[in-house]
Amino acid sequence: MKFNNIVYDSHIIENKSSINSRDSLKESKVVVLQPVGYPFSCNLIDTPKIEVFDKQLFEIYAREQWEGFNAVEGSFLFDQKILPDFAFKVIKAHPDNSKITSSTSIILIDNQEINEIKNMETDIKMEDVIGQKQAKLKCKIIQKYLKDPEHFKGWAPRNVLFYGTPGTGKTMLAKSLSGELKVPLYLIKATSLIGDHVGDGSRQIHDLYDLASKTSPSVIFIDEIDAIALDRKFQSLRGDVSEVVNALLTEMDGIKDNLGVVTIGATNNPSLLDYAIRSRFEEEIEFKLPDENERREMIEKYIESMPLEVKVSRTKLAQSSKGMSGRDIKEKLLKTALHKAISEDKSTVDREDIEYALKNYQTEKNEPKNMFA
Repeated sequence: MKFNNIVYDSHIIENKSSINSRDSLKESKVVVLQPVGYPFSCNLIDTPKIEVFDKQLFEIYAREQWEGFNAVEGSFLFDQKILPDFAFKVIKAHPDNSKITSSTSIILIDNQEINEIKNMETDIKMEDVIGQKQAKLKCKIIQKYLKDPEHFKGWAPRNVLFYGTPGTGKTMLAKSLSGELKVPLYLIKATSLIGDHVGDGSRQIHDLYDLASKTSPSVIFIDEIDAIALDRKFQSLRGDVSEVVNALLTEMDGIKDNLGVVTIGATNNPSLLDYAIRSRFEEEIEFKLPDENERREMIEKYIESMPLEVKVSRTKLAQSSKGMSGRDIKEKLLKTALHKAISEDKSTVDREDIEYALKNYQTEKNEPKNMFA
C-alpha cells in the first residue's frame, strides 16, 4: 500500500508481537533475531545497518524491552528504545512459541549468516537410512550423549568425521540424529565459512558454536570440510582460510565448554585432510557403497513413489547397479530411465529405459574431467 512517499508493509505490522499473558507458555531458552527494518519506507528515513559490538550488552538491552513477549518463529519484535518501531524477525525460538524472560539468550545474526547456516528440522529417522549398519551402530553413542550430555562429561564423542563415497548417506544420517531426538541440526557448507573481510570467517565460526551451545543438545554438520581443511602439502593456505581453520580448531578443542554440542565433519577423502583438523576427530565413521541386498531395498523404496510403473525385475536392477551409491541409483538410474519413458509417452518404465540410463551413467563415469571446463 502506498501513501504519498510512504510504502506501508501490512505484513510486518500485522505480525507485531505483543505481550502474552498466558503464564502456561514455556520459557525461551534462546531467541535468534534478524534485523529487518522499518515497517514502511520513506525518503526522509534511511534504514540503518545494525551491528552488535557487545553481545552481552545487546542481550541486556533486548531482554529489558522484550521480557514477557511471546517469541514465535517468523514473527517480529519491534524496538521501543533507540530505533522505535525498527523490526527484528524471530528466526529461531527455542522452544518455539515461548516467553522471553530475564534469562533468555538473545542473538542477532545478519542476512549472510542466515543464508549460510541452515537450522534443519527433520523427521528423518535412523531406520530411514538404508544400509550403513556400522555407521548407525557408532552413531548410537552420539545419540546417547545427546540424550544426557552431563552423564558423559569428558568422555563425550564431541567431534566425529563421516567419510566415504558421495551419495552414501552421510548427510542423511546426520539428519536422522536430529530427527530421532528432535534436537537442532546446523548444516553448513565449509566454503561458506570463508568471509569477505578479515575476521568474518572466525566470527561466523564462533557465532555458530555460540548458537549451538545455547540451543544444546545440538549437532553441527560441516559438509565438504576438506574445502577449508585440505592438507597443507596440497595447498598454500590463504590467510582467510587459515583464520577459519584456527577458529574451528579452537571450538573443537573445547576451550569453551560446548556441552551437548557434537561437531560432524563430512568428506569424501579423509587422507586429504590437514593433520591438525583430522586429529581433532575422536571417531572416524566410514560410509560404504551399498551391497546388492541394500541396493534392492533402496530400489523398492524409490520405485514406490515413482509416477510410472517399473516393469523390470528388482533383482536385475539391484545386480546391474553394482558400484552405485544410493543417490546414483535414484538420480542416475531410476530418474534418467523415468524421464526417457515420459519423453516417449510410455505408460511404464521398461528394460530399454533402464539400459539407456545405465549406458549414460557409465559414459559419465568414464568421461575424463576437464579441469578448465
